[in-house]
Amino acid sequence: MIRRGWRAYRGLRLGTRLALGLGVLSLVVFAVVGTVLTAYMRDYLERQLADQMKLVQIVQSKDAAAHGTVRRKPYYGWYTAVYDVSAGSADLRTPAEVPADSRALTDLARTMARSEEDLTRTVRIGGHGPYLLRACEVEPGVVLVSAAPLGDVEDTVDRLVTVQVVAFGLALLALVVLGRRMLRRGLKPLSDMASTAHGIASHDLTESAARLTLRDGGRDGGQEVAELRTAFNTMLEHIDASLAVRAEAERRLRRFVADASHELRTPLMSVRGYADLFQYAAANEPAERERHLARLRAEAARMGVLLDDLLLLARLDADEVEAPLRCRETDLTELVRQAADAFRAGRPDHPLTVRTGGAVVKLRLDPQRIRQVIDNLLTNAAVHTPPGTAVTVTVSGGADAARVAVADAGPGIPAADRERIFDRFYRVDKARSRDRGGSGLGLSVAASLVRAHGGTVEVDGEPGATVFTVTLPAARDASAAR
Repeated sequence: MIRRGWRAYRGLRLGTRLALGLGVLSLVVFAVVGTVLTAYMRDYLERQLADQMKLVQIVQSKDAAAHGTVRRKPYYGWYTAVYDVSAGSADLRTPAEVPADSRALTDLARTMARSEEDLTRTVRIGGHGPYLLRACEVEPGVVLVSAAPLGDVEDTVDRLVTVQVVAFGLALLALVVLGRRMLRRGLKPLSDMASTAHGIASHDLTESAARLTLRDGGRDGGQEVAELRTAFNTMLEHIDASLAVRAEAERRLRRFVADASHELRTPLMSVRGYADLFQYAAANEPAERERHLARLRAEAARMGVLLDDLLLLARLDADEVEAPLRCRETDLTELVRQAADAFRAGRPDHPLTVRTGGAVVKLRLDPQRIRQVIDNLLTNAAVHTPPGTAVTVTVSGGADAARVAVADAGPGIPAADRERIFDRFYRVDKARSRDRGGSGLGLSVAASLVRAHGGTVEVDGEPGATVFTVTLPAARDASAAR
């Protein structure tokens, strides 16, 4: 039964549990206060009655000393008796105003014979209810015993208890009702949080766009609720940001997989076709075998380059512990000169100018990967500009960073395409052939490698001028930048 009640209590809402707890605590406090107040009032009234009996007995003692008994009648309902006490016995003098059962008075008189102080005792006499007895010595061997009814005291205490029960009951009811209302008002933000959290848990993600606001700046729920509201809203903002990042990542992944499949299909179909042609030539046209075999090797090499770029991007995205960078102290100017020499040899139809200012720019970087970045930018300038277009490479160094700018005087990149120019498989000219336009991974690989070194790559330009600027931090370990 107790366990069942405890489970039922734990199943209640927080506001109801707090209200019940407040009511139980208030009930305990009221019970303690009422008990203490009732006990104090009873003791106070009995002491008042005892003091009154003492004053009455002073007069009665004089009367008993003069006449042997008390002739003056006490208050209504009071009893008075004079006893001769000796050797443990008590003899009642007559006439006396005593109840039918006077044993309590006689016992007190007998006890008074062995005491040196006045005695007070509360007893019940027959069916008359409780009485307060007081005994005092009139003279040696003579004891006066008075009995005063406690009915008025009991009635007063009963009325006090009744008033307390009614007053405390009304106070308890008001406290529970008002406390429940105040608790519901104070816990309203928590209910809103729970409702929003349930909405999110039920995959109603539009709930996360809502933000909790508190009336009066949060004073209803107090500083703690305001802080909880702030933390909850911050959590919702983080959830929104995470969901947005996740949705964008999924979109980019789907597009990447689709583009990669499309790009790989072309060389695979070419390999299959040239393999069939090679087989036909081997049987019927031996002179054509070498040409078909060369094309077969070229397509296989192109597919290998594409797969290498995809693998490199995957490793950079995964942020592997063993990053694909082997950094060492390198002269960036010399690296650019080497890339320029290779470009002049492979693209003689594009005049290339290198501007270094004669300065030596030393950086800690992976020379192979940065050379790959420069080669990709130069190749991009050659592929997307007509023959005879001038290309310029400028190297500059500073205290904080070094820069490599690759500029060409080609047709330029439309402003609408600049934001996506570094996306994988993205081409400005959708109609450009893959043989001439590449796979669309060169700029993406270059941007990822620069980011892995802790740098940035930007594109700017206008019709007749396009500039790609690579910025690399000076005196910084690329592995730390990751």
